[in-house]
Amino acid sequence: MEHRSDNRADIRDFLARRRAQLTPEQVGLPTSARRRVPGLRREEVAVLAGVSTEWYTRLEKGHISGVSEDVLDAVARTLQLSEDERTYLFDLAKAAQPRPAARRRRKAVDVPPRVQWLLDSMTLSAAFVSNGRLDMVATNALARALFAPMFHSHTTDERGHPNFARFYFLDRGSHDFVDNWDDGAEITVALLRAEAGRFPHDKALRELVGELSTVSAEFRTRWAAHNVRIHHGGVKRFHHPDAGPLELTYQPLNLPMSAHEAHSLTIYTAEPGTADEDRLKLLASWSATRSEAAGPPADRDL
Repeated sequence: MEHRSDNRADIRDFLARRRAQLTPEQVGLPTSARRRVPGLRREEVAVLAGVSTEWYTRLEKGHISGVSEDVLDAVARTLQLSEDERTYLFDLAKAAQPRPAARRRRKAVDVPPRVQWLLDSMTLSAAFVSNGRLDMVATNALARALFAPMFHSHTTDERGHPNFARFYFLDRGSHDFVDNWDDGAEITVALLRAEAGRFPHDKALRELVGELSTVSAEFRTRWAAHNVRIHHGGVKRFHHPDAGPLELTYQPLNLPMSAHEAHSLTIYTAEPGTADEDRLKLLASWSATRSEAAGPPADRDL
């Protein structure tokens, strides 16, 4: 039995919002004071993309299945999509193709021992593995120490796995822990949007988005903006309850562990020779001492 993803609402919303964000001046078209809607008209996008107005209107209504890559490229260029937004558009098109009926819930992937060994070998960097729903599914000792407010949060699940989105939007303590909460919240929602484009049938993801949309007005507002993000290395600043202020660089790396679940390995480090490095080393020393007191790794609840 074949199944076709009904992601037409996401396609409609994404393309319409991106079209509304473009002005005629940005694409070299003459302006007119008689415009009744913000941004470009559908017919203007169609002309610039080299397709008929009827065809583009159909596309913006969500009928994306079977559209060629060349046409999607032309639409992406016309709407001046970023690389992440272009990838998201192609993911939406891929998800709309007929495919075997999806399973209701993707089974959680166990982290292989070799991955845990890799994490534990990084003693001066905070490292963790997360899935596309932003669950932190494996960590090293320094990551557990760095993200202690998340691990101690009421939003952490029964397995002891923190979730970045739940922490940001359901725990007010996140505002105290993260220096630039707004940017972090924006990135968090944009990452979930990108994951929803890749895996529209993920029941756990839909439940997470539904929960956050119901409880958090801040999440609903950001989700409605339909921003997407895939590549997201950079700098983050924390107010750690033990180590004090920390400015750390972070870099996520794709970690192929399953064909059905996307994972990434994220590493947080401090710039060498800085006070941040000294504070991170101190935190590493504390975490190592606590790990030794807790017993061998096999006895710890990771």
